[in-house]
Amino acid sequence: MKLENRINEQIKIPRVRLIDEHGKQIGVVDNYTAKNMAMNSGLDLVEINPNSNPPVCKIMDFGKYCYEFEKNAKKNKQVVIKTKEIQFHPNIQMHDYSYKLEQARRFLTDGNKVKACIVFRGREMNYIEKGEQILKKLIEDLSEISVLEQSGNFEGKVLSIIFRKS
Repeated sequence: MKLENRINEQIKIPRVRLIDEHGKQIGVVDNYTAKNMAMNSGLDLVEINPNSNPPVCKIMDFGKYCYEFEKNAKKNKQVVIKTKEIQFHPNIQMHDYSYKLEQARRFLTDGNKVKACIVFRGREMNYIEKGEQILKKLIEDLSEISVLEQSGNFEGKVLSIIFRKS
């Protein structure tokens, strides 16, 4: 969301509905009077609702209003956590394993979850123990930065676990 309020000299409409700094409605006054009232109180004249007839303006501290608006926007912002998937095979070489381990670390430090999958093809189904050893080693290597969220889940020909940042 973005603030697009007109303030002080940007307001060109001849008559405005005015609300003072305490929230009390003063009524419809001319633009010059509204600006003088804002200047005398040391605050700004801010156009709150430009679509009404006449536009609604309020006397307030515009800097404080912007700060509160930004603060609420950050508070209401949703955090999206994605799940990144890394696939291994039971006969993976050490270099490939270390590369995928670094990818997993990078994903976890970015705040994402990591799903590590061991994919078995054909005769590799006879070597499920190798896949379990790779996952145990991965759990051990990522233990300082992550927590195991879901342990060994076997679905068809895929053995998977899920990590989240600790």
